[in-house]
Amino acid sequence: MVTVRKKRDIQMTEGPVLGKIIRFMLPLMVTNLLQVFYNAADMMVVELSGVADAVGAVGVTSSFVTLITNIFIGFSVGANVLVARNIGAKNEEGVSRAVHTAVCMSLVFGLVGGAVGISVSKPVLTWMGTPESLLKLSSTYTYIYFAGIPFISIANYLISIFRAKGDTRTPLLVLMLSGLFNVALNLFFVLVCHLSVEGVSLATVIANAASAAVLILILRRDEGPCRFSFKKLRISKDAFREIIAIGLPAGVQGALFSISNMLIQSSILQVNDRMVAELGVPVDYEPVVKGNAATLSLENFAFTAVNAVHQAAVTFTGQNAGAKRFDRVKRVMGACYLVEGCVALLITALLVVLRNPLLSLYGVRAVAEDPVAMLAYNTAKTRIYVKWAPFILYAALDVSNAVLRGLGKSMTSTTVSLVGTCFFRVAWIYTVFRAFPILESLYISYPISWGLSAVASFICVVVILRRRIRQVQAEQIPLAEQGE
Repeated sequence: MVTVRKKRDIQMTEGPVLGKIIRFMLPLMVTNLLQVFYNAADMMVVELSGVADAVGAVGVTSSFVTLITNIFIGFSVGANVLVARNIGAKNEEGVSRAVHTAVCMSLVFGLVGGAVGISVSKPVLTWMGTPESLLKLSSTYTYIYFAGIPFISIANYLISIFRAKGDTRTPLLVLMLSGLFNVALNLFFVLVCHLSVEGVSLATVIANAASAAVLILILRRDEGPCRFSFKKLRISKDAFREIIAIGLPAGVQGALFSISNMLIQSSILQVNDRMVAELGVPVDYEPVVKGNAATLSLENFAFTAVNAVHQAAVTFTGQNAGAKRFDRVKRVMGACYLVEGCVALLITALLVVLRNPLLSLYGVRAVAEDPVAMLAYNTAKTRIYVKWAPFILYAALDVSNAVLRGLGKSMTSTTVSLVGTCFFRVAWIYTVFRAFPILESLYISYPISWGLSAVASFICVVVILRRRIRQVQAEQIPLAEQGE
């Protein structure tokens, strides 16, 4: 059977690399930014509700929500790699099995993830030290958000399938429309229905449900092996095992990262209590929490922008590994280092230069006569300068990890990242931050951990690629001798 390749699908195993990576990642970058815009729109619009702690309540849930979604949706990385690998190997039956297994897994993991998230939301937020002023609002937001996790999960898995076959434009168009729909719903629920966090969380759920439905309809009309059919919807044991093998380390890594970020969020709450006490003036919201939450939301745009290159590196590496074109993997890695480095520098410059107007969208402004407002603003500015300035270190780490996952070495990527970043940050909190409990000592742990992990990850990629190239060369020698 001949594979039908649409014009929008990129041929990754032949021809120039750099141009194709840019063509692949630009629509993907916009798509990812639209997904992040869901949460950012929540925080921007909820500020209009007039509830003083609404922004902080949404922001404080970020690391916890990411923990649950990383565990159950993180397996979509495995689906991406498996589909891409089968496409590269021209195994159409394997592609079909991987697609339908992935969709089944997305529904199952979404239901389980939603149930777990709802059941542990309040206890976890309480454990993090969330103050009473935020607890009710943040709990309400997470309950509704987790109720919609099945839709969010299905949408993410479907997007990973489109990426695996080289089509990033279709998810872009779908997410663009659903993003506008999400913003419209946010404004409707907050300004017309006079809701707060419950309104913006409900809008996010409805928009993701619409995205999932449209993506399913489009995939049903696909002309290639990725075509979706409800009749074929079943879990293949082989595909399931491979997706788990690749996706589990990525999911665990993301979950443990989220746990370390939850510890950091807990530390932020401690700093907030101390600095508010030092102000000696009455406050009607938590200023350090609000400033940190606003900056964190902006950072998500930066991380998501470079993640487009990460996804390109995973997909291009996966297809070329399936075709045993490891020489091209080296070219893919070099091109991705160049592209992601440029993107990281550009994003960093834009966020630093435009910090004041961007922060004002979240109600964080420098008001000299208001010490509480200045505390929120100075918190945001400190995080920007200490963490964002060396953001290119994260870009280097991101590309190496992506290539490792595309090569099927997800566990290696996870081990390096966990030791070099997650465990390092936890140790930092209990040592350096305990000795110097200030924001600067907390935020500086990020770039230090990125740099250490980037070096270790790059070394692993070089060693593994050399082994793979030698294996291919060894396989080709007997074939050449038979030809003689």
